Amino acid sequence: MKRLYLALLFVPAPELFADTRDQALNLSDVVISANRQVQARNDSSAANSVFIRDDIDRLQPTSVTDLLSRVPGVQVAQTGGRGSLPGIFIRGTKAAQSLVLVDGQRIANATSGDSGLQFLSVDQIERVEVLRGSRSVIYGSDAIGGVIQISTRRNAQAGVHPRLHLGFGSNHTWERSLGLSGGDEHTRFNLGASLDETQGINWTHESFASDGDHDAYRNKSVSLNLSHSLSDDVEVGFNLLDGRGTSEYDNPFVSQKPYTDYAVSSASGYVDAKLNERWQTRLELGHSENRDKKRDDLSDSSSAFNTYRDSVNWQNDLSLDERNSLILGADGYEDRVHASTDFDQDSRWNRAVFIQHRFAADSFATELGLRHDTNQQFGSQNTWSGTLTVPLNPNNDVLLSYSEGFRAPSFNDLYYPDSSNSNLKPEHSKSYELQWRSQLTDTTRLETSLYRTDLRDAIVAQSENLFIPYNVASARISGFEAALKQQLFGWQGNLGLSIIDPRDRDSGHTLARRARRTLSLDVDRQFDQLGVGATWQAVSTSYDDEANTHRLAGYGLLGLRSSWALNREVALSVKVDNLLDKAYARAMYSYQDPGFEVNQRYREQGRVWMFGVTWTPGI
Repeated sequence: MKRLYLALLFVPAPELFADTRDQALNLSDVVISANRQVQARNDSSAANSVFIRDDIDRLQPTSVTDLLSRVPGVQVAQTGGRGSLPGIFIRGTKAAQSLVLVDGQRIANATSGDSGLQFLSVDQIERVEVLRGSRSVIYGSDAIGGVIQISTRRNAQAGVHPRLHLGFGSNHTWERSLGLSGGDEHTRFNLGASLDETQGINWTHESFASDGDHDAYRNKSVSLNLSHSLSDDVEVGFNLLDGRGTSEYDNPFVSQKPYTDYAVSSASGYVDAKLNERWQTRLELGHSENRDKKRDDLSDSSSAFNTYRDSVNWQNDLSLDERNSLILGADGYEDRVHASTDFDQDSRWNRAVFIQHRFAADSFATELGLRHDTNQQFGSQNTWSGTLTVPLNPNNDVLLSYSEGFRAPSFNDLYYPDSSNSNLKPEHSKSYELQWRSQLTDTTRLETSLYRTDLRDAIVAQSENLFIPYNVASARISGFEAALKQQLFGWQGNLGLSIIDPRDRDSGHTLARRARRTLSLDVDRQFDQLGVGATWQAVSTSYDDEANTHRLAGYGLLGLRSSWALNREVALSVKVDNLLDKAYARAMYSYQDPGFEVNQRYREQGRVWMFGVTWTPGI
């Protein structure tokens, strides 16, 4: 791995160019993560959803997972209140089968595969992109279901711009944040810090007296972005995000008062260059950490699982002529584990090269990609993808795609003492997709997808085998998605619909915690200084277990929000989530033992409200 780093560091980069990526982050009609380059959303072969900072301010989401639940084809199965572990299912695939990036860096825990999305502060985020469907050619392992790319706060204006936000609400919840951004034509920076605290709710039903307390959550986050144009042809930059704090939870199986001290961080630096009129190159070096230490107020027991990742990515974008373009790249990363549990192996590296060609004719366009990965544990892996785009007319495009994906087993799967299998193979997928994108009218945009994903060598841990994982399962997920954007009489509407059939092919059962039908509707309007909006989310029934014996009822949630700009510097915001005080659950906890059985649903918050004040003084 070190030799790979050194080789890329000494790549010649004569005339470097100033990247437009930072400026593009506040544009909703472009996508960056599909090919690691700025391109129009409609030119991307990936079904995608984009939230910019204006969307985040308008929708007032409590968390990143709250924002993701609005994306068609994405389901969130929370295991309690704020700070609890979420299951993120993109197109019916499990959380570990989708890749999560912060400023281009993988942040998932290498032991469990969890990304720690629940620990990211919304106030430190500039943009969220969600790609639905495999992107393994560009990103390699984990990108079977899709990719979630999170970009931290940026500055797009000249001058110095301070900001301050204070919010308070139900369950003794407080949100505090401040930031300072600035720059000129050569240099841009953004520095932010936030502190979120809540007393929370009791996530579980009372199995022991120790379960009767509220499960509090505390998060401290800082972010820093700095970019500088050395000339018209070169830009260098640095990105940092660090979130840490404490999350309380319940152990319904043992009398404890447990909590987690966590830290999720990502740092990266880059050089972006334009070598000539046809060749752009970008080199990124990154480091991410995911640290987790579990403690108990009633005992001295504790456990730690800390993972560290160093990464490098070198990508070259070549414009061969007016119709042909090429992406050539190489990347690599190394994972390390420091834990209170001894693993048979505590480090692993992965190296890869990839190529993708795009051809654009007058009547059609094609995209073909191939990637080769070499992993220290599971050896070599090849994946490829292809897309055919046919524009029916200037307002309608049809896309037909095929893509392969894979996921390397985690350290827990391979090396955890007494419950691992070092002979595991990677999980594999094949996906087929038909998209229709239509600008129906000047104010109506419709995007639909019909897809099928076949999974093989899926890794499952069976209780009859002492929870040792095996490559035994196969699944087929068929689905339909639709995203409709409509402006009517000054109102802005965004509708997301998903219908899926996520089925275990061996048993015929529905995959756990996947609802077959989901719907999300956001409606907003701006009346001069006053903004109003509402959200309706509906989720059908699902099963919590693979045997389909524990049923989770469907539910519908209504939320209202409003904002009021008192003047150019001061704005007020208020929202009410779960207005109808619906009792619902998205996950269960189950345990059976002689003389002791638990089958209960994790509690979700009832009606909650939040009020905020934002001050952006002019300087």
